[in-house]
Amino acid sequence: MKRTAVAIAAAMLLGACTRDQPVQAAPVAPPPQGLPGAPPPPLLVQPQGGLSEVAQRIQATKAALAKDPKNPALWVSLGNDYFDTHQAQLSVDAYAKALELKPDDPDVLTDQGVMYRELKQFDRALANFQKATKLKPGHLQSLFNAGVVYGFDLHDVPQAVDAFNRVIAADPNSPQAVQARASIRDLQQQAPPTR
Repeated sequence: MKRTAVAIAAAMLLGACTRDQPVQAAPVAPPPQGLPGAPPPPLLVQPQGGLSEVAQRIQATKAALAKDPKNPALWVSLGNDYFDTHQAQLSVDAYAKALELKPDDPDVLTDQGVMYRELKQFDRALANFQKATKLKPGHLQSLFNAGVVYGFDLHDVPQAVDAFNRVIAADPNSPQAVQARASIRDLQQQAPPTR
């Protein structure tokens, strides 16, 4: 979850569990490029010409995969680089290859779910988060990401609050729990008043 804050908060779900930063929920799904004030995604081409570090890493990983296509770690690495550069479909595809080779990795399922969210494939994102939580009960990032999709994409406040409360119950002092509490407040403030 290197840059899940951008993906989850911005692209939400920031599920990117293989990274390590919590994600921020946004009251309205922000554009794919990220949250206001968030750093821009890494450039693939440097302004003065030549490939950026991430583009070089992508090329090197592709070369390694040509020699070792059954290496799930290489597919995850490629997926992570595509994730970080907001190349959602390429990221989803790379994670799919990793999951073919190692199907029960909740972190990869979560990262792929974040990219499904960025592609606005919310049902697929939720399916990934639910599978990750089933494989690893209490998987905070998947629970949190599900809350973001329910609340801020599908506008299903009861489901979102349930998911956020599960995060809080699982680890009340975690960064995800802090974000879950804030997301619940945001959703409650957005809800139309009852008469």
